[in-house]
Order: sequence, then C-alpha cells, then structure tokens
Amino acid sequence: MRLWDWALEAYGRPKVEEALLDLQDVNEQNVCLLLWAAWAAWAAGQGRPLDDAAFEEAADIARAWEDTTVLPLRTLRRTLKKNIPDLDPASREAVRNEIKAVELSAEKASLSALEQVAPAGAAKPFSIETALVAAARAWGGATPRAQLQALALLLSDGA
Repeated sequence: MRLWDWALEAYGRPKVEEALLDLQDVNEQNVCLLLWAAWAAWAAGQGRPLDDAAFEEAADIARAWEDTTVLPLRTLRRTLKKNIPDLDPASREAVRNEIKAVELSAEKASLSALEQVAPAGAAKPFSIETALVAAARAWGGATPRAQLQALALLLSDGA
C-alpha cells in the first residue's frame, strides 16, 4: 500500500489525529516523518526494512519540506483562523481554506518524497514503536517516548 493511502487510513483511526497533533504541537515532532516511520515499519514485513541511514535521510527530507513549505503555510493558516480587524471574515476564511488545501498538498508531496526512502534489503525491520522512536531521534529534540508508545498502539490496531 502506498504511503499516502496508508497515512490517510491511519490518520482517520480514532485518536490518531489527536495523538499526532499533540506530538507536533507540544513535542515539536514532524507528523509526516512519524507517519512514514510507522508505514515503513508496517511495510518492513513486505520487504522494506529500515536502517539508521534511512531514518537520517527521511528526517532531512521532512525537515526541508517542513522548513520551506509546510510550517510557513501552517503558520499563515493558523493566523487566518483568528478574527482580524479590517479583514472580512468570509473572505479571510475562504483564503484560509485555500491555504489549508495547499498545506495538505505540501504534506502529500513530503510523504511522496519520504516513500522513496524505505529501501528494500536494508539491515533489519523495526516494530512500529521502535520506528517512531528512531524517527523522533532523527528529527531531534527530546524523544517523547510515552506519546510515541501510545501512538504505536493506535497505529498497530488494524495495521
């Protein structure tokens, strides 16, 4: 299954969206990278295992998309969510919805680039939890183990 399709299905599971947004907003993790890691761990059983170099490459790709495209769009979208004097609310919301669509398109492009990083024949397969922790470490900052473990449980159900 392609990463985008897997990510949409996973994101739609109960509590997954909330867990991912908490990891993004509270723990400064990258949702696309985490979804890629979970998908790659799931896909490892189908001949796509991971190694440390894959996590580093994936983090670099995710960071490039995050820094140049996704984060600026998200910041603008969130700014436009607020009531802004002198901006017509209906027009502001229409522009916000267009930015939201472009942000989603950027995330899809990020996932498409990430999908190419899980090489066949790499060193070893990972569990979803181990892959999420490795992705968080590659991303940098504190590794929110409890939240990643909870997310792994949510993503493992029905995976």
